Amino acid sequence: MNFDDLVAFDIHTHAEEPCGHPRDDGYDEFQAGMAAYFKNPAGKDGMLPSVEETAAYFRERRIGAVIFPVDAERETGFRRYSNEDVARIAADNADILVPFASIDPAKGKAGAREARRLVKEFGVKGFKFHPTMQGVFPNDRICYPLYEAIEEEGAIALFHTGQTGVGAGMHGGMGMRLKFSDPIHVDDVAVDFPDMKIVLAHPSFPWTETSLSIATHKPNVYIDMSGWSPKYFPEIFVRYANSILRKKMLFGSDWPAITPDRWLADFDTLKIREEVRPLILKENARRLLGM
Repeated sequence: MNFDDLVAFDIHTHAEEPCGHPRDDGYDEFQAGMAAYFKNPAGKDGMLPSVEETAAYFRERRIGAVIFPVDAERETGFRRYSNEDVARIAADNADILVPFASIDPAKGKAGAREARRLVKEFGVKGFKFHPTMQGVFPNDRICYPLYEAIEEEGAIALFHTGQTGVGAGMHGGMGMRLKFSDPIHVDDVAVDFPDMKIVLAHPSFPWTETSLSIATHKPNVYIDMSGWSPKYFPEIFVRYANSILRKKMLFGSDWPAITPDRWLADFDTLKIREEVRPLILKENARRLLGM
């Protein structure tokens, strides 16, 4: 990947369609709920983009991207997508995609072994956690063997924070408990694993100021700006992006729920200082990923 040729780098995209098998039972209802929440017709009316189609979309726009599945099969009942398959396809599209993986942190030592193998054998650069979907607090000690492996392998840990579109408007919120994604629980992880780079995903609503505080206080913590259109960003979020956290804010779309086209168009109207825009859109990600 040649960062100099990219116009931006998206730190947060999802591999939403399985690589080698059909959708699980109930998955259509889940994706239809997501499509209604984000006003995205793809999940409601048909299959979402494959990893290969995602690569083609981003390549056409000269936008690099991190891509990952989400391992939440223990809580949701939907079998997870193969981390190996996603990594292989990303390797075939290495000019545009960087592979992250996802492992339910409650898998403990088994998850730690898998993480080490994925980094060493498949070139995985980081791991996505979704506390609400996985039903576990990030600072639960059952997660720590996995974090130890991630830290020792020099990989990145990316945590969903705040309210989630998953289950929004669905019966009982599809069983999703928002309390797991309060970013204050990641603060413990940042203390206990100070050499592990951590990304807090999204503006963390309704705990936005908590997230800003953690990223200000902990040198190893960054924030990605995905999951919301920039036109809805709270004023304090924009103020910190423009100043104290200008070198820690990362462009992320939350593809395919939100497209980069939509996110970037709204970002163009945001009152971000001109010297800060390239930091958010690309340079902070380049430094975080060591690329």
